[in-house]
Amino acid sequence: MRLRPTRVRTRLTLWYVGTLACILAVYFAGVSLLLFWQSSNILKRLAAEDLETVKGLLYVADDGQVGVREDYHHHTDWKQVQERLLEILGPDGSILFRNERLGDRTIGGTPFAGEGEHGYSGRSARMSDGTRVILISRKYDLEGRTVLIRVGYNQALIWDQLRETLLVLLLASPVVLGGTAWAGFKIVGRTLDPVSKMARRAEQINSEHLNERLPVENPEDELGHLAGVFNAMLARIEQSFEQLQRFTADASHELRTPLAAIRSIGEVRLQKRAKPEEYRDTIGSMLEEVNRLASIVEGLLTLSRADAGQIRMQVSVFPLMAVVREAAALLEVLIEDKRQTFTLTGDEAVGAQADRLYIRQAIVNILHNAVKFAPVGGSISARVECASRARVELSIVDSGPGIPAEHSAKVFERFYRADESRRSEDMGAGLGLSIAKWAVEANNGEIGVSSVSEAGSTFWIRLPAVGCSPSSTKPSN
Repeated sequence: MRLRPTRVRTRLTLWYVGTLACILAVYFAGVSLLLFWQSSNILKRLAAEDLETVKGLLYVADDGQVGVREDYHHHTDWKQVQERLLEILGPDGSILFRNERLGDRTIGGTPFAGEGEHGYSGRSARMSDGTRVILISRKYDLEGRTVLIRVGYNQALIWDQLRETLLVLLLASPVVLGGTAWAGFKIVGRTLDPVSKMARRAEQINSEHLNERLPVENPEDELGHLAGVFNAMLARIEQSFEQLQRFTADASHELRTPLAAIRSIGEVRLQKRAKPEEYRDTIGSMLEEVNRLASIVEGLLTLSRADAGQIRMQVSVFPLMAVVREAAALLEVLIEDKRQTFTLTGDEAVGAQADRLYIRQAIVNILHNAVKFAPVGGSISARVECASRARVELSIVDSGPGIPAEHSAKVFERFYRADESRRSEDMGAGLGLSIAKWAVEANNGEIGVSSVSEAGSTFWIRLPAVGCSPSSTKPSN
């Protein structure tokens, strides 16, 4: 079973200490290599200096043997503390002299070609008994004879120093790692403290406290940025929750009104006998409320499916003028009933690139809105023209009372209605313009309204265009 600390603070501390331990191991290895290299160079320089000293002490005895004068020692025990290994060879490789520390052992073996001829020859060598040494050799002329002087030092001197250094480092490592673990635990704790505060605050946030926000100690660092992102998300959730509550309340109210009307009409009619014609009138009134109820439900289903992303656009290219005529034909009875006039102008060749069905629904909703609020005998005009080479614009102008400035930005909200100046007998559910806005924006379009109080309103739709030329583009204001 794998054991793993549950707390991030502990895991980060262990990772920190483990990483430092690996770095220390690499550091110790590097220090060892550097120390060995430096000690080897020091021994080589010391051996070269000793070699020059030995050269000055060499002499040839009467019997032809080579010796080294020892009378330069000020103390008789100095020879005992010398670490030098000395060997002198003849031109043929014969041993001419070995010091007492070397004894009957040899260092370096048979001379190699050119050894010591053009300067000092330094290398790592192995003695006859297997001991590794640092060796310096050079050839000299001694009273007409060529001799090869070899001075060596046991590498155990380096390894002893290396072991002592590593022992000190290893003994200090637990203290260093322990101190690092303690400091790392504290530092990680302070670093994660804002996270703990954010977690505690987040635990307190629920549907009744969506206005709460996470604390942001330093908005410039990563944790501050994270808290800011969460706060922005909470703001969006709060806004969506409020919209959902408002939408639910408005939908309940709108659905309750026709249901209450149907119930009251039926209850009133059942209280007394009536003629067949009166029953037909009652049923007709109830059917009107049912139609209104069905319209509300259909609008709610459309918006619900749109919010869930379940509606896929079937994009095609179609003449926008023809779609406007179709939408106006669907409202022809209402227009005639209010004795209103409808006019359509524009370029027949300009097409829109969008979903024809939903764009027609959007136009129907806007025209229906214009018919409702334009007075009896009023006028409604629509015009299709190119807003730019890539956009076609449909503008619908009515002669109604207009929309006050404080309501213009809200007319596309669900269930929103303007003030009394915009009210009529058939107010609708307040979903038509919301559906129109969704349909246009889902087709990469734009929708808006401009209005002057008591002077009518102008709703405009801009969609991706096909067939717009520079000459047909609407001049900019």
